Amino acid sequence: MKIGEYEIPDELSYTKEHEWVKVSGASALIGITDYAAKTLNDIVYVTLPKAGGGVAQFKSMGTVESIKAVSELYSPITGTVTKINEKLNTQPELVNKSPYAEGWLVEVKPSDSARELKNLLSAEGYRSFLGGLIAKR
Repeated sequence: MKIGEYEIPDELSYTKEHEWVKVSGASALIGITDYAAKTLNDIVYVTLPKAGGGVAQFKSMGTVESIKAVSELYSPITGTVTKINEKLNTQPELVNKSPYAEGWLVEVKPSDSARELKNLLSAEGYRSFLGGLIAKR
């Protein structure tokens, strides 16, 4: 589903910092939203945590650099990084082109996703939040 020009898939959970997470069994994919990708514009570099390292909910886990700015990435959940999207080392623009598919950032083994997902926005909640941001522009 969309709000304005921005795609917001229903099956994901979101942060107010514009990251998303999709939990599937014992793993979770994390990325940035279509809104973040389009706002940043041309992404030229992505810094991610190392596989095997830990991430904590709402704490910085890396950066995304565009021609406009460098932005912090915040983890939507706590866990251990099991995989990073290696394609982003040579093709960071995948985040712009496909933020919910090819442009994902990291895969994490969550510590307590059932509890932490309650701290995130549903797709409906994120659409409402984003609608408020867009209206203020």
